[in-house]
Amino acid sequence: MPKIYELLGYPINDNSPQVVESRKKAFCPFISDTCDGGGNRFMSEIDLQEHPELKACFPDLTRVPSGVCSIQMSNNTPPWVICPRRLLYAGRKANDDILRGETQTALLEKCDFPQGAKLGIWAETKVKYASTAEDEDNAAFDYTFDYIIMPLGRVTKAQAIADSGLEWSVLQKNLRDSGHAFTNIDGEIYVEDFPVGAPTVIEVMTSSTSGGNKRKRSCIPQAFEDCMLGKSHSAPGINYRQVWARMASQLIVKSQAAKSWGGKTIWVLQDLLADYISSSTALDLRKFVAEHTDEVNILAFSYGDNYKTPQDNKTVSFGHSILYAGPISSNGGENHQPSFQDIVLASVCPPRSVLIAALSKKPISNRIEL
Repeated sequence: MPKIYELLGYPINDNSPQVVESRKKAFCPFISDTCDGGGNRFMSEIDLQEHPELKACFPDLTRVPSGVCSIQMSNNTPPWVICPRRLLYAGRKANDDILRGETQTALLEKCDFPQGAKLGIWAETKVKYASTAEDEDNAAFDYTFDYIIMPLGRVTKAQAIADSGLEWSVLQKNLRDSGHAFTNIDGEIYVEDFPVGAPTVIEVMTSSTSGGNKRKRSCIPQAFEDCMLGKSHSAPGINYRQVWARMASQLIVKSQAAKSWGGKTIWVLQDLLADYISSSTALDLRKFVAEHTDEVNILAFSYGDNYKTPQDNKTVSFGHSILYAGPISSNGGENHQPSFQDIVLASVCPPRSVLIAALSKKPISNRIEL
């Protein structure tokens, strides 16, 4: 039966005084601030006025997100991370300790920025574009990137205009509103900390849950409440298919976009999700283990055996990471080479007899004559 493994940053069995105090504040050690539910789980927030029993656990709060970091499907199996903050966070709340944490450090090593480079990180950046070319009628690009990392530098006003494609009046306002500084040197205007060089796109993909069952109290808010109160609880399962579908729809597009900008995209996953992708699609990631990045990149993190022996007042560290990298598409022809486009192909197609067997179990819905 699925159970919560980590709650508000720590294994549920960690009741050390420091962790108990941390939980009272709904504090998340991975963002060094109050838990935000992973940034996209607003529906799981709990109104504490409607749950007086739970209110005692959070005396200074009126609402609390269901701060579930990971779920363990059965005893002695690695937990599935369901909160993206648990896997990697580099947003505006991140302090220097977080930015130099284990997953962030491993990621930056694969980004291959030069030593000593000054980097900027932009979170949740929406890029929207509609082509005006006659041969690309109605072609559009509309995606949001989890993080963009780019080197920062001082550029002239003219360079900033050329790079952004904006008029100076618009660009200057944008830069001022976003906190950029300007320097005047011998009558020439320079913009400080302007994005220069090639971008690295970072996409964080964690597992979704199956939704749970209200009657069995296995929905995320119910499991969270029961677990906080020290009761026996049931958690929802993992929706493997939905996660794969979300990732497959963006993996090639976002990698292709970053490549066109002279950069690259790195997808940050858990090893369990990477293994599922390999088993359910024609993309066998074992063939793409690499030391250096390529056109498409997946950095998979693993708990290893660390989840088996957690230490009090410490978050469970990931044991290691593996980089999978390779080309977007194959050269085609007779000498077909594995590529990341294989993620949209089935790992195996059942014989026709399996289809007929399935149809034989169902009544014919309708009959028509032409």
